Amino acid sequence: MAVYDPCCGSGGLLLKCHLRLLEKYGQRSNGHLRLPKEVAPLRTFGQEINPATFAIARMNAFLHDMDAEIALGDTMHHPQFLGAGGRLQRFDVVTANPMWNQDFPLSAYENDGFERFGLGVPPSSTADWGWVQHMYRSLNERGRMAIVLDTGAVSRGSGAKGSNRERDIRKRFVEQDLIEAVVLLPENLFYNTSAPGIVLFINRAKEQPGEILLINASKRYAKGRPKNHLQAEDVTGIADIYSAWKQDEAISSVISNEEAIKNDYNLSPSRYVSNEGQEEVLQLEDAVVLLREAEEERATADQGLNQILIELGYGAGRPND
Repeated sequence: MAVYDPCCGSGGLLLKCHLRLLEKYGQRSNGHLRLPKEVAPLRTFGQEINPATFAIARMNAFLHDMDAEIALGDTMHHPQFLGAGGRLQRFDVVTANPMWNQDFPLSAYENDGFERFGLGVPPSSTADWGWVQHMYRSLNERGRMAIVLDTGAVSRGSGAKGSNRERDIRKRFVEQDLIEAVVLLPENLFYNTSAPGIVLFINRAKEQPGEILLINASKRYAKGRPKNHLQAEDVTGIADIYSAWKQDEAISSVISNEEAIKNDYNLSPSRYVSNEGQEEVLQLEDAVVLLREAEEERATADQGLNQILIELGYGAGRPND
């Protein structure tokens, strides 16, 4: 299998995939865990924008004897893994934990030469669904992907009047039956934020078509200082629910695509799975993203209105104004 991470950092997720293969199929030889001859190694591919982190990823791949190709560069503007005709290379598995809510100008999406954003142009205030679409376009015909994102990525814009870029992109993913599962993680897991995250799973060959599994694992963690952490039993429990496609009112729910549509494409697990009576609260980061997107939409509307006024002989286009 070929595994790809478009923003691989020091290669941690690629390394985890490699170690999982060794854990499942490896054999002890001279004190080392190695794959038997009949088991091919994973082919891993990663791209990283930071030169120092890129060098660490290369070093990690070498030290762990991985079949890895790590490229340096800006994936959103200059993806390095290309196939025939300059199109994106396709992979069996794509996984990533990109920086949340990155700013990219709309031109980065509108002038894209790799046909990545056909399901919608994300707002310039957050690239979350830009990363999702890049990864989706990097999947082969039966590929699957998992991406760690801000919780707001699966709920922002739902219930809003009028259009919303992120909600409209989610709408198209649901309509095409691509979203397989969403896992809500506990808060204070990550070192660059105390906010909870989600893991979004997309599968081009879903085994349960027409359904989405939502897992609310927000309370499954061990308290730590300075950060909380998932214990082995928590990870195993989440993985077992996902593998068995199991509905449990305490932690998971299976909804139909029609139910997602009814809820205006809100895919937050806390909306469908009991959260011990607590109401879903909008995170500060999500409120900022929504505000910036609203300002962006207002600026676009103002520009269009001004153009109409100019054409009618009013506004800035009039000689005496």
